[in-house]
Amino acid sequence: MSDIQWQKSSYSADAEGNACVELAHAPDAAAILLRESDEPQTVIATTPAALRAFTRAVKAGRFDHVSP
Repeated sequence: MSDIQWQKSSYSADAEGNACVELAHAPDAAAILLRESDEPQTVIATTPAALRAFTRAVKAGRFDHVSP
């Protein structure tokens, strides 16, 4: 997975302690890869459609009631 080009939001600062979600295209599949910058060894693969549905749900507030 070393040839993967990870991208993060331009709003994410590079300062110590600023963790963010990073995205990449899987090199040999029609998948989107996600990881958290402070735990890069853990990678989740999903489809573009599932990621769009999740993003819409977050924006609509469907997870606002979920607590850590």
